[in-house]
Amino acid sequence: MTNADAYPLPNRLRETAVGERPQERLERCGPEALSDTELLALLLRSGTRGHDVLTVAARLIGEAGSLAGLIAWQPADFLRLKGIGKIKAGQLVAVMEVARRVLGHRPAEAPLLGSPDAIHDYVRPFATGLEVEKFWVLCLNRKNRLLKHVEVSSGTATAALAHPREVFRTALREGAIALVCVHNHPSGDPAPSAADVQATRQLREAARAVDMALIDHVIVGRPAADPTGRGYYSFRQAGML
Repeated sequence: MTNADAYPLPNRLRETAVGERPQERLERCGPEALSDTELLALLLRSGTRGHDVLTVAARLIGEAGSLAGLIAWQPADFLRLKGIGKIKAGQLVAVMEVARRVLGHRPAEAPLLGSPDAIHDYVRPFATGLEVEKFWVLCLNRKNRLLKHVEVSSGTATAALAHPREVFRTALREGAIALVCVHNHPSGDPAPSAADVQATRQLREAARAVDMALIDHVIVGRPAADPTGRGYYSFRQAGML
């Protein structure tokens, strides 16, 4: 039992003046004026006995650390909180998946992926919140614009590196002139492991053997867990490619 369960919180919705509740404020001021808690409360629509909707929304954000943190939650994570049943958990998971897909939507023109910042900006939406390591190949044309991104492997919480043979087979199949390799670290710390360094050396040698440009190998983490604050590690920037 958490402290919040032992000592119930006040009913925040009841204590909010009529006219200042989320629905009224939405209609009067627009969505941009609402707090994260108020927006989430509108998605939840209602609370349960002893758990009003504003309190439930505030506790969700508190547990996740932020509204964005909820993107990584699974149904079981939502169900741990009082006031969230199976239907609400399913609705919230669906909303978070919509958010992930919107963030990852490709623009009309294929993105230019010639720099570590551009690569990170492109991959961050679909790498955010993953609980296992995944390895992607970004296949590029001669102008470093994206042709296709392909997930090559999906592993455990600590390993998902791909063999160079599979990486370059994928790139050749897609007609790539160059490629970028990307994988994530679920821990959030993008610092490379010894295995990451060894794999990058192998990828570098394989690229030379098939005469294909390896633009970069980028590890995606989170800024909060990265001592540099960037949230990613670039082997190109580190001088290894």
